[in-house]
Amino acid sequence: MDILFVNANSSEVSYQKLASSFSAIETPIWAGMLAKHAQIRGYSTSILDCEAERLDVEQSAKLCIDSRARIICFVVYGQNPNDGTPRMEGSIATSKLIKQMGTEQKILFVGPHVAALPRQTLAIEDSIDFICQNEGVYTISNLLQLTNLNDEKQLSKIKGLGFRTKEFDKHKISDFSETNIFQNKYGIILNEPEQIVPRSLLEKDLPGIAWELLPSPNKYRTSFWHSWSNNTETSPFASIYTSLGCPHKCSFCMINIINRNNNSPDIASSDSNIFRYWQPSFMITQLDRLAEMGVTNVKIADELFVLNPNHFLELCKLIKQRGHKFNFWAYSRVDTCKPQYLEALKDAGVNWLALGIENPNQSLRREFVKGGFEEVRVVDLIKDIRNAGINIIGNYIFGLPPDTHESMQETLNFALNNLTEAFNIYPAQALPGSPLYLHAIKNQYKLPDRYAGYSMLSYYTQNIPNSNLTAAEIIKARDNAWKVYHQNSEYLQLLENKFGIKARQSVESMLKIELKRKILGD
Repeated sequence: MDILFVNANSSEVSYQKLASSFSAIETPIWAGMLAKHAQIRGYSTSILDCEAERLDVEQSAKLCIDSRARIICFVVYGQNPNDGTPRMEGSIATSKLIKQMGTEQKILFVGPHVAALPRQTLAIEDSIDFICQNEGVYTISNLLQLTNLNDEKQLSKIKGLGFRTKEFDKHKISDFSETNIFQNKYGIILNEPEQIVPRSLLEKDLPGIAWELLPSPNKYRTSFWHSWSNNTETSPFASIYTSLGCPHKCSFCMINIINRNNNSPDIASSDSNIFRYWQPSFMITQLDRLAEMGVTNVKIADELFVLNPNHFLELCKLIKQRGHKFNFWAYSRVDTCKPQYLEALKDAGVNWLALGIENPNQSLRREFVKGGFEEVRVVDLIKDIRNAGINIIGNYIFGLPPDTHESMQETLNFALNNLTEAFNIYPAQALPGSPLYLHAIKNQYKLPDRYAGYSMLSYYTQNIPNSNLTAAEIIKARDNAWKVYHQNSEYLQLLENKFGIKARQSVESMLKIELKRKILGD
């Protein structure tokens, strides 16, 4: 085999006991798309989804070696901004064990963490041979052309590739920051950046997902709340992209770092805010395939599905014409979700919108969201969406630079006074690749000492402080707000009235799981 794409299992360290029943098990979309690209370029490939197959590190490493693939490519993505770096936990544990077993196979990593910190990753992680600087599509297929993967002269010609030379000596490095390694080299090479797939070539070079290489959709499960609009059935389930990237520059988000085409050390996601989408006429064929597979629960994993009406409204029209009965959930910002779109979204089966409210205070929101939506009346929008028959998961953030104890309480009060069918609240984290990460480095904030520390639900969560609050105060307030909302009797009654007793019972069962926090002394 030329290349094996691997989705490692990091669920338990990222989600603690929530991993057993409540966290989603999502389609590894990028692994599926990269495998499809390798196929159309004529390379033999397969996918090992360790999470869907419930494989531990030892089982995963053995199967990687048994594949006899020339390149083992760990595709380290999550389908939300908080999930990319934490997935490095399982990937690194597996790659280390592969190397310990003595194989000559080369190990390649692609994903947002290595795109954000390519030099640091190569310097720290001995088990990684190569990294891709961005989404890696053309870098991977060009790397596969080489007959000798040890030839540094040939490797240096592959755009977008990063690797260590024979001169590399880890012991010479006292400061593993991107800037220090950039200035001193240390035998770490980042080639000239490769382009990302342009919008005009998406259907040609990224023509969907290699579904035949993935486990059955019955092995995947959606988020428990998404299932409430589908008789609480969490499987079968699939995730897809209909677009890539985002035109906005929010300080807390790293999603656009995989679009980077500049390998300078101080680049953040806001420097590559590129939005691309597949034509609706192409995407409907992908949804036809899911319908044939018997999938009804579908997550549209686009960072912003409700953005370009020429894209999503046309796709909604085609879905309705086909008569598909999907249970979709998708993302929207409060400023992109217009009342005139809601009927078409509902008719297509969009039963849930994940609404990025972040902070209801207009002046605070203006501080951390570029191209802001400060004039939107969020209360009216929530009513409009509900009147259209669409459910909402409201997403909020605690601890961004202007936040105080009082403003966090105001955010919680707003959520309680404007109940949505599902609710989530994030602590502000300096995710690698985000502008907030560069802000944290500049201000010498304490950052996580392991990858799982970037997961908001991990025992090791290490969020950042601001000028008003300590990191511990923020995470404590976040966890308390989450409990207060889900224990609220009006909220529980809303669930029971709308979705039935099973929905209420699922929340009550989840409340029995206590998250442990190292930062709080647990």
